[in-house]
Amino acid sequence: MNLFYLSYRSLVHKPLSSLLSILLFGFGVSIIVLILLVSNNLKNEITKNASGIDLVVGAKGSPLQLILANIFHVDFPTGNISLKEASAISKNRLIKSAIPMSLGDSYNGYRIVGTTPQYYELYNAEISEGEWEANTMQALVGKNVAEKLNLAIGDTFSSTHGLADMGAGHDEHPFKVTGILKETGSVIDNLILVSITSVWEVHGHEEGHDDTIHQEVNIPHLGITVSEEHFENEEITSLLISYASPMGAIRLPQMINKKSNFQAASPAFETARLFSLIETGVEVMNILGMIIVIISAVSVFISLVNSLKERKYELAIMRSMGASRLQVFMHVLLEGLFLTTGGVAFGMAMAHVGFYLLGNMVETIGTNNLLFVSAEWEILIGSFVIGIVSSLLPAIMAYRSDISKTLAKG
Repeated sequence: MNLFYLSYRSLVHKPLSSLLSILLFGFGVSIIVLILLVSNNLKNEITKNASGIDLVVGAKGSPLQLILANIFHVDFPTGNISLKEASAISKNRLIKSAIPMSLGDSYNGYRIVGTTPQYYELYNAEISEGEWEANTMQALVGKNVAEKLNLAIGDTFSSTHGLADMGAGHDEHPFKVTGILKETGSVIDNLILVSITSVWEVHGHEEGHDDTIHQEVNIPHLGITVSEEHFENEEITSLLISYASPMGAIRLPQMINKKSNFQAASPAFETARLFSLIETGVEVMNILGMIIVIISAVSVFISLVNSLKERKYELAIMRSMGASRLQVFMHVLLEGLFLTTGGVAFGMAMAHVGFYLLGNMVETIGTNNLLFVSAEWEILIGSFVIGIVSSLLPAIMAYRSDISKTLAKG
């Protein structure tokens, strides 16, 4: 007697009821798995993009906004800070390196970042085509930007003010693409890098065209050389700082926040806050998914009980033809496991497809439809346990059924 085939045929015989149980179970599993994939990926992306950055120094405002704008590029900057004052801070002996950033413009939705070569080196990025010497009006384009906007070496484009396409254009100051980065899987893939002086020129902060000789000021701690006029008058958005020693984490943020016009925000502290917000939402969605899974387990239970009532004579005949109580028990239990397996498979597939589609829509979050998180094993095991538990009582009822009474009533 092939119990697997009999259980399969029994489910096929009632397709609507079986399909409803599978779909309901699958929706619950998909919600839990999808939330797991998204939250796990977000944590990995946040950790990866903040790696090597101990402190962000910028204009006063929300510390979390400062981190989101200058590391993850998903928010608006809090404002600008004086280049001269930023240069003075960068000379502190507790600072190992300080990378200047100038934000505010974009091109077709992709952010333009005024910075130095040290910024892309922070992400171990390499130039795949061309070169970039951070000269005025030269652009180094991230891999995703180049592919999405079909930008190639030698192409020119004009930025728009702000982070949306409807901002005012800077057509009189076009950028020229001189380099394209290799893919890194980090936020830099979605950025356009230009020099600090390019940002100033685009916004009309040019030096007076007179006979005055503009003395250059070298700022080695920031990796730039500017004119004396720019040094005295210009601004940048932020500094990305790494500490020279653990003492920097203790003294530097407090010193900057109390003794300067700037604010210092710790990526580690702010991302921990962000994780706590994410986890709250994750817990709520997981509870919703678990409720759906439990409801689906009840649906499996009801389906099997109704099936027993409809097929009590069939099961009695199986017993009379030589089937043991254990075989009848396994027959009903296998039906529940088939429903559970179908639901789990459908839910896992739907979650991974949804995760893949999400990755195509949200470019700032790197996603991979083949990604499998180890915690998914716990979901699989838990789902099968729920499926088995929901099938046990109907299987026990079938095991205890009295064939003589059933046939006598027939």
